Amino acid sequence: MIALNVNGQDRSVDVPDDMPLLWVLRDVIGLTGTKFGCGIAQCGACTVQLDGQPVRSCVLPVASVGTRHVTTVEAIGATPSGKKVQQAWLDLEVIQCGYCQSGQIMSASALLERNPNPSDSDIDAAMSGNICRCGTYTRIRAAIKQAAKA
Repeated sequence: MIALNVNGQDRSVDVPDDMPLLWVLRDVIGLTGTKFGCGIAQCGACTVQLDGQPVRSCVLPVASVGTRHVTTVEAIGATPSGKKVQQAWLDLEVIQCGYCQSGQIMSASALLERNPNPSDSDIDAAMSGNICRCGTYTRIRAAIKQAAKA
């Protein structure tokens, strides 16, 4: 059994130590907001936060999580930066197909937690690991800026 804290709740899961956190979240716990994109940590669709830092859950073995707190898109709206980011996403209609957006939101909210007034280069650096196949990058940047001002 592996003990995890996911979205503020302690959980025990009976899975292999090397199972990626993504599959534990989606298939074992049932939190399907975190998406599978590439499986090699290149697209960012699987981004969650560990103690507030964005990580790619598709390559993170569940046993390596340890005592760190996992936050998924299902709970990010309970954080001040997450709530602002989600509202900005809605206000500016960032979402096109939506597939990558949970990962985008997780990276954006982590950025605003550590840097409440990011520059364009800060945004580019923080979001560079998140790919949007629909090309909503202009709206993503605008939403991050709006959330920073909120």
